[in-house]
Amino acid sequence: MGLFRSTLTFGGLTTVSRVLGFIRDMVFANIFGAGGATDAFFVAFKVPNFFRRLFAEGAFNQAFVPVLSEYKSQRGLDAVRALVGDVTGALGSVLLVLTVLAVVGSPALASLFAPGFIVEDPERFRLTADMLRVTFPYLLFISLTALAGGVLNTYGRFAVPAFTPVWLNVCLIAAALWVSPHFATPIEALAWGVFFAGVVQLGFQLPFLARLGLLTRPRWGWRHEGVRRVVRLMGPGVFGSSVAQINLLLDTVIASFLVSGSVSWLYYSDRLVEFPLGVFGVALGTVILPSLSQRHAESDPEAFGHTLDWALRWMVLIGLPSTLGLMLLAGPILATLFQHGAFEAADVRMARLSLMAYSVGLLGFIGVKVLAPGFYARQDTRTPVRIAVTAMVTNMVLNIAFVVPWAMSGTAGPHAGLALATALGAFTNSGLLFRRLRKDGVLRPGPGWSGFAGRVLAANVAMAVFLFGLAGPLADWLGWGTLERAGRLALLIAGAGAVYFGALRLVGIRLEQWVRLPRAGRT
Repeated sequence: MGLFRSTLTFGGLTTVSRVLGFIRDMVFANIFGAGGATDAFFVAFKVPNFFRRLFAEGAFNQAFVPVLSEYKSQRGLDAVRALVGDVTGALGSVLLVLTVLAVVGSPALASLFAPGFIVEDPERFRLTADMLRVTFPYLLFISLTALAGGVLNTYGRFAVPAFTPVWLNVCLIAAALWVSPHFATPIEALAWGVFFAGVVQLGFQLPFLARLGLLTRPRWGWRHEGVRRVVRLMGPGVFGSSVAQINLLLDTVIASFLVSGSVSWLYYSDRLVEFPLGVFGVALGTVILPSLSQRHAESDPEAFGHTLDWALRWMVLIGLPSTLGLMLLAGPILATLFQHGAFEAADVRMARLSLMAYSVGLLGFIGVKVLAPGFYARQDTRTPVRIAVTAMVTNMVLNIAFVVPWAMSGTAGPHAGLALATALGAFTNSGLLFRRLRKDGVLRPGPGWSGFAGRVLAANVAMAVFLFGLAGPLADWLGWGTLERAGRLALLIAGAGAVYFGALRLVGIRLEQWVRLPRAGRT
């Protein structure tokens, strides 16, 4: 019950952040639309977010939390305090140097991540480099925020880290609505919103860290045994844990050569896929990592395997209907949320293509979040790296295979090929992770999986028939007003949820039976 309650808490507060994020994106779409300036901001925001996956939620947390859990389980509070202080000093010093170099060399970074801007639109390239100087320091603040969040999660305080991203959305909405009119180039206000959001998020978590007695002075701790272990574990994970983000940035590089608006269409569709991924997939992966790390430290492989099995069942229960819902309602959702002001019907049609393609890979994205902790909790970061390399090569090959002939044919929407390649790359990643965990004997699926999967599939078919029959053509949605679209979409989503969960009960699945971790022999 503890893991489920923690997942529910983390997911619930993440939902608040994601809903506010949709409001933020609606404001962006209404004020700035999908054009060259918006593309420039999204690239300037993606770059520090990419490095954040390396130094924050990604490789760092997956290396730091298992070591911290071991110190918490086997050593005293003083040892934990020393570890936190030394890791903070080591991470902070590296990030400070990286930030200074990035600010000074922002044109080089911009040319690396959006080379097409140089060729297609030099003014857009200049704007990207200018905003990148402002947004990149966000990396320093948000990485220290993630470190504090990792400590809080390890001590079971999931609510505060889950709520923290709300402040990013608040700062960006305020920048768009009230600050941007005072800038000669209004979209530059968003870059400053990103900067101040990093400061606010870090400041928000510090008092909660102090309550645990773990708000310590950063120290130059490179000689600390725990710091060296974190760095050693983090090294290969820097690449492996961030394949999805690397793939998305590769999409950005290629999209920079496509028609203006392609980066923005990919951004908005990716944001919608990130909703179920963040609310459920990231929440589940975040919650099980400390538990798996503790099971490993206690040498309890049976409980370790049952925890992974429990997480995979929830992945299927929630991930599959989310995938179908996004695919079948891609157009209605985009029209309802974003078709206002500068974001036009043509933008909805283009973003719909990439959203449908991204949603193909939603189960793969969630699978990586759920399965990767099975390696990191055992302090194995090398295996996910080897698997990640294979997935990334697959994505790169598919990018070329899909986009080049699509673009050369003159058919609209080649950016959707980038999204589809990323989705298939995610499935490659999660499938290889699953196979290796099974081969190592770490993942031990409980009995009754085939019957469970078949019943879930039947419930999803019922939901898909409901949505396919009642959603209607996209042209109708584009012609309706905002309130009518919102009302119809709310009814469709509520109806689909009722059909799905009702069908689950009819086929004999009771969600309450999966609230607790499954025991051996339980079906």
